[in-house]
Amino acid sequence: MERQEIDDELSANGARELLASTSAAHLAYIGKDGAPRVVPVGFYWTGDRFVISTATTSPKVTALSARPDVALAIDGGDTPGQARALSIRGQASVEAAAEFEQNVRAMYDRMARIAIRPTWVRFWDFGAGRMPRFLQELAEQSQS
Repeated sequence: MERQEIDDELSANGARELLASTSAAHLAYIGKDGAPRVVPVGFYWTGDRFVISTATTSPKVTALSARPDVALAIDGGDTPGQARALSIRGQASVEAAAEFEQNVRAMYDRMARIAIRPTWVRFWDFGAGRMPRFLQELAEQSQS
Protein backbone atom coordinates (compact mmCIF):
# COMPACT_ATOMS: atom_id res chain seq x y z
CA MET A 1 0.00 0.00 0.00
CA GLU A 2 1.36 3.43 -0.93
CA ARG A 3 2.03 6.04 1.77
CA GLN A 4 -0.67 8.34 0.33
CA GLU A 5 -3.28 5.55 0.58
CA ILE A 6 -2.31 4.97 4.21
CA ASP A 7 -2.56 8.70 4.95
CA ASP A 8 -5.95 8.85 3.20
CA GLU A 9 -7.33 6.01 5.34
CA LEU A 10 -6.01 7.59 8.54
CA SER A 11 -7.48 10.98 7.51
CA ALA A 12 -10.92 9.62 6.63
CA ASN A 13 -13.95 11.12 8.36
CA GLY A 14 -14.13 9.39 11.70
CA ALA A 15 -10.67 7.81 11.63
CA ARG A 16 -9.01 10.78 13.33
CA GLU A 17 -11.91 10.93 15.81
CA LEU A 18 -11.39 7.27 16.62
CA LEU A 19 -7.65 7.79 17.14
CA ALA A 20 -8.34 10.76 19.42
CA SER A 21 -11.07 9.03 21.42
CA THR A 22 -9.18 5.96 22.59
CA SER A 23 -5.75 4.76 23.56
CA ALA A 24 -6.72 1.08 23.66
CA ALA A 25 -6.00 -1.40 20.89
CA HIS A 26 -5.33 -5.08 20.26
CA LEU A 27 -1.88 -6.05 19.01
CA ALA A 28 -1.46 -9.25 17.01
CA TYR A 29 1.97 -10.82 16.56
CA ILE A 30 3.67 -14.21 16.31
CA GLY A 31 4.98 -15.48 19.65
CA LYS A 32 8.39 -16.97 20.27
CA ASP A 33 6.82 -20.44 19.97
CA GLY A 34 5.42 -19.64 16.51
CA ALA A 35 1.80 -19.37 17.69
CA PRO A 36 -0.24 -16.21 17.05
CA ARG A 37 -1.00 -13.82 19.92
CA VAL A 38 -3.52 -11.01 20.34
CA VAL A 39 -3.02 -8.83 23.39
CA PRO A 40 -4.65 -5.63 24.62
CA VAL A 41 -2.27 -2.66 24.63
CA GLY A 42 -2.31 1.06 25.18
CA PHE A 43 -0.97 3.14 22.29
CA TYR A 44 -0.11 6.66 21.30
CA TRP A 45 -0.43 7.83 17.68
CA THR A 46 2.40 10.20 16.73
CA GLY A 47 0.97 11.02 13.31
CA ASP A 48 3.48 8.65 11.76
CA ARG A 49 3.70 5.64 14.08
CA PHE A 50 1.72 3.83 16.72
CA VAL A 51 3.81 3.70 19.91
CA ILE A 52 3.38 1.08 22.64
CA SER A 53 5.46 1.06 25.80
CA THR A 54 6.04 -2.08 27.82
CA ALA A 55 8.52 -3.74 30.14
CA THR A 56 11.69 -4.97 28.44
CA THR A 57 10.93 -8.42 29.89
CA SER A 58 7.55 -8.59 28.13
CA PRO A 59 7.19 -11.64 25.85
CA LYS A 60 6.17 -9.37 22.98
CA VAL A 61 9.52 -7.56 23.09
CA THR A 62 11.42 -10.79 22.46
CA ALA A 63 8.93 -11.96 19.84
CA LEU A 64 8.88 -8.65 17.94
CA SER A 65 12.66 -8.47 17.92
CA ALA A 66 12.67 -11.76 15.98
CA ARG A 67 9.49 -11.27 13.89
CA PRO A 68 8.49 -7.61 13.50
CA ASP A 69 5.33 -8.11 11.40
CA VAL A 70 2.25 -7.05 13.39
CA ALA A 71 -1.39 -6.12 13.12
CA LEU A 72 -3.18 -3.58 15.28
CA ALA A 73 -6.97 -3.27 15.73
CA ILE A 74 -8.58 -0.14 17.16
CA ASP A 75 -12.35 -0.22 17.65
CA GLY A 76 -15.03 2.13 18.88
CA GLY A 77 -18.82 2.55 19.05
CA ASP A 78 -21.47 0.98 21.24
CA THR A 79 -24.06 0.11 18.57
CA PRO A 80 -23.84 -1.29 15.04
CA GLY A 81 -24.57 2.18 13.64
CA GLN A 82 -21.73 3.69 15.68
CA ALA A 83 -19.22 0.90 14.99
CA ARG A 84 -15.87 2.14 13.68
CA ALA A 85 -12.60 0.28 13.34
CA LEU A 86 -9.07 0.77 12.11
CA SER A 87 -7.23 -2.31 10.89
CA ILE A 88 -3.49 -1.74 10.63
CA ARG A 89 -0.62 -3.90 9.46
CA GLY A 90 2.96 -2.86 9.90
CA GLN A 91 6.50 -3.43 11.02
CA ALA A 92 7.41 -3.02 14.69
CA SER A 93 10.75 -1.76 15.90
CA VAL A 94 11.79 -2.20 19.53
CA GLU A 95 13.88 0.49 21.17
CA ALA A 96 14.78 1.61 24.66
CA ALA A 97 12.38 4.16 26.09
CA ALA A 98 14.65 6.23 28.33
CA GLU A 99 12.44 9.32 28.76
CA PHE A 100 9.26 7.30 29.27
CA GLU A 101 11.18 4.96 31.56
CA GLN A 102 12.03 7.80 33.94
CA ASN A 103 8.35 8.65 34.31
CA VAL A 104 7.21 5.13 35.19
CA ARG A 105 10.18 3.76 37.10
CA ALA A 106 7.91 2.91 40.04
CA MET A 107 6.12 0.35 37.88
CA TYR A 108 8.96 -1.16 35.82
CA ASP A 109 12.73 -1.01 36.15
CA ARG A 110 13.22 -0.71 32.40
CA MET A 111 10.87 0.03 29.51
CA ALA A 112 10.86 -0.80 25.83
CA ARG A 113 9.29 1.40 23.16
CA ILE A 114 7.58 -0.48 20.35
CA ALA A 115 6.98 1.75 17.32
CA ILE A 116 4.76 0.47 14.51
CA ARG A 117 5.02 2.12 11.11
CA PRO A 118 1.83 1.29 9.20
CA THR A 119 2.27 -0.45 5.86
CA TRP A 120 -1.45 -1.13 5.32
CA VAL A 121 -4.54 0.54 6.84
CA ARG A 122 -8.30 0.26 6.43
CA PHE A 123 -10.85 2.42 8.22
CA TRP A 124 -14.35 0.99 8.59
CA ASP A 125 -17.38 3.12 9.59
CA PHE A 126 -20.29 0.71 9.49
CA GLY A 127 -22.97 3.31 10.29
CA ALA A 128 -21.81 5.45 7.37
CA GLY A 129 -21.70 2.46 5.00
CA ARG A 130 -17.90 2.29 4.89
CA MET A 131 -17.43 -1.46 5.24
CA PRO A 132 -15.70 -4.39 3.59
CA ARG A 133 -16.92 -4.98 0.03
CA PHE A 134 -18.38 -8.41 0.82
CA LEU A 135 -20.56 -6.87 3.58
CA GLN A 136 -21.59 -4.00 1.30
CA GLU A 137 -22.70 -6.53 -1.32
CA LEU A 138 -24.66 -8.54 1.26
CA ALA A 139 -26.38 -5.37 2.49
CA GLU A 140 -27.30 -4.39 -1.08
CA GLN A 141 -28.63 -7.91 -1.82
CA SER A 142 -30.81 -7.91 1.30
CA GLN A 143 -32.35 -4.56 0.27
CA SER A 144 -33.29 -5.82 -3.23
